[in-house]
Amino acid sequence: MTTRGVLYVHSAPRALCPHVEWAVAGVLGTRVNLDWIRQPAAPGTWRSEFSWQGQAGTASKLASALRGWHLLRFEVTAEPCATAEGERYSCTPELGIFHAVTGIHGDILIPEDRLRAALTRSQRGETDLEAEIAKLLGKPWDDELEPFRYAGEGAPVRWLHQVV
Repeated sequence: MTTRGVLYVHSAPRALCPHVEWAVAGVLGTRVNLDWIRQPAAPGTWRSEFSWQGQAGTASKLASALRGWHLLRFEVTAEPCATAEGERYSCTPELGIFHAVTGIHGDILIPEDRLRAALTRSQRGETDLEAEIAKLLGKPWDDELEPFRYAGEGAPVRWLHQVV
């Protein structure tokens, strides 16, 4: 079963850009040429977006191929399909990688065992429940990536044709 998704490279040093393309090409099994533009949120870095189509699980393969590269910030999303939920991966050099399962409307779906574990840690006084839920929702990654999501001048514009 196939799905579609988007790779957002929020910032990469220029020297890393060809390596990102090679890694993505290796996962997708086809040559990939990304359109790179300057990233105003981090001078000296570049950003790109790439829509892909592949088998369910492609998002995790893309995230695995790119994770751990110093100074690379990215997100990978995959739409739900008949055999799999959607996915979202976010990665920053400081926080590492975040993974969430997403539903048909893009909402993050948190398994009950993860919620129970967060509640237990909070009840033991190990952590604050609000902070635990924020981590489960990827808030620290969103906070760090938000300035990079605004591409600035010269970014491609995506028009939405359907409102849910």
